[in-house]
Amino acid sequence: MAAVTIRNLSDEAHRALKVRAAQHNRSTEAEMRAILEAAVRPEGRLRLGTALSEASRKIGLTNADVEALGSAGVARPAEPMRLE
Repeated sequence: MAAVTIRNLSDEAHRALKVRAAQHNRSTEAEMRAILEAAVRPEGRLRLGTALSEASRKIGLTNADVEALGSAGVARPAEPMRLE
């Protein structure tokens, strides 16, 4: 996991972080991680797995359908194309 050093943080900002961390019952370091995570991973982001799951539910796709699609595959790998 990556480590980050923050230089030149004002005393006021550091105190505010400590107060905010105490309000959330976590360490100052954990509070900074939470703030950074929230900033770069907003709640409204598109999650591909969730979007695919919702789309399949809308059209009525079931686990049995997915298994049937998987078993319909070719038993051996495809032959490479020959460009002669």
